[in-house]
Amino acid sequence: MGVRVRFAPSPTGQVHIGNIRAAIFNWLFARHEGGTFLLRIEDTDLERSTPQAIAMLLQVMEWLGLDFDEKPPLYQTSQVARHLEAAQRLLAQNDAYKDNKGGGGEAIVYRIPFHAEAIPGVATVGTVEVPVHPDVPVVVSHKGVNYAGISAKGTQAPGGCCLAGCKDLQVLDAEGKCLFELAGKEDAILQDGAVFTVERAAKLRFTRRTITYHDLVKGDMTKPLDSMRDVVIVRSDGSPVFHLANVVDDITQKITHIIRGDDHVENTFRHIMLFSSLGATPPAYGHLPMIVNAAGKPYSKRDGDAFVGDFKDKGYLPEALFNALTLLGWSPGDDREKMSRQELVEAFTLNRVLHASAQMDVQKLTNLNGQYIAELPADRFREQAREWLAKYEWGKDVDESLFGQVCALMQSRVKRFVDIEQWKYFFVDVPDYDEKVCAKHVKGEAVLNGLRLLEQRFAALPAFDAATVEQAVEAVCGEVELAHGKLNQPLRAAITGTGIGAGIYETAELIGRERVLRRLAKCLSDNDLQNGGQ
Repeated sequence: MGVRVRFAPSPTGQVHIGNIRAAIFNWLFARHEGGTFLLRIEDTDLERSTPQAIAMLLQVMEWLGLDFDEKPPLYQTSQVARHLEAAQRLLAQNDAYKDNKGGGGEAIVYRIPFHAEAIPGVATVGTVEVPVHPDVPVVVSHKGVNYAGISAKGTQAPGGCCLAGCKDLQVLDAEGKCLFELAGKEDAILQDGAVFTVERAAKLRFTRRTITYHDLVKGDMTKPLDSMRDVVIVRSDGSPVFHLANVVDDITQKITHIIRGDDHVENTFRHIMLFSSLGATPPAYGHLPMIVNAAGKPYSKRDGDAFVGDFKDKGYLPEALFNALTLLGWSPGDDREKMSRQELVEAFTLNRVLHASAQMDVQKLTNLNGQYIAELPADRFREQAREWLAKYEWGKDVDESLFGQVCALMQSRVKRFVDIEQWKYFFVDVPDYDEKVCAKHVKGEAVLNGLRLLEQRFAALPAFDAATVEQAVEAVCGEVELAHGKLNQPLRAAITGTGIGAGIYETAELIGRERVLRRLAKCLSDNDLQNGGQ
């Protein structure tokens, strides 16, 4: 059987970039390997997994081009009967037990297999001794070994583990005398429910066993069984828990590789055991590094845009976001950053997924998005630009010829489509002036004299185009003894109201002589008023 991977989100609203990155990595791996990419919607949280949330997830996947195989997707709610059937099988095998967890019915708890040698990756390490607090009895039952450890200050510390974690268990007093020995009592405990309570114990001695699996990203991962507890798989209300549902669904979908966030590493040890207890071969696992902020903390909405919808709403292209998220925690092995989808498919391998956390760099994404926008066919750029302009009252009915010229001038400078709002000065009579920009650039006797002269020269030009504007500006700079280019920013502030944009000579040509003259006059008049008419 070929590679079969899945994206298994629990849609509860907006789609976080960390979740969709996991989908992208699974999609790329499947496409690179010629395998199958499946979608499973874990919708058992009926209050939060609303039809609207599911629709939003599907829209995001479609927008990013994450096509999945074997439609329709598998909805986890359709699997509940299978989940409960698996739980009953585990009970029948004595790999699970019922437990009253505080009223309201009995939960079903998965037992970490006592005869754990049958589980892939389980190995014996050797004999260890663990100090326990003598004031708390050690209780040995089919639910595990409960005790209190000893803190650095000598006080009681939380302790306890599954019964499988304490093979060949002996409970010793302070003098080393054996107060209880597990050997020979296993059947009484596991089959008959016997419970043994040991007072005034000082330490536990047992054979430590560990479970190890090879993570396709992180390498070998190991966990001692005595650091694990049995885990609830069916709640007291009869609903399956994530651990059971996840594993049963993976068996149903014949998943061969599970690629997910590294917050699931701890779950993987138990899931491998569940696969084995249910008679299935565990898949291969790979855990992706976390996406973090500049401080190394998990990246969230507090750090800026964190949901796919945020980026879409600000005019990022799906190609750019797909490209950028792929490079968050993965490298092609060279210095390439801008890669087509086909190039990413060809280059993607799990052995190039990075171990360290991946820092989100929105500025880097924005620059990459600008490259993708610059490469759009002119007609597609104009089409999308018009959609964005239509969001603003001043942009709904613009001159078609001027609009086309502005698009041609500005396309290579747009980094996000939301920035098209800044094009307003091309289409209105009076732009919105940024007071800080004007105060910074429209000042000084030489600059003000230069702008006054430009008003006169522009009015007298036989033609008003970028070349003649440039000649006039350069000539005036010489007359008022300003260095080359020193009037460019004052002129930009005066006729656009901003401090950034395309070349000022080309910008002036598109704004047109009449509006440029009116704006120069207004800017100089406003400046005179602010300075008491001097």
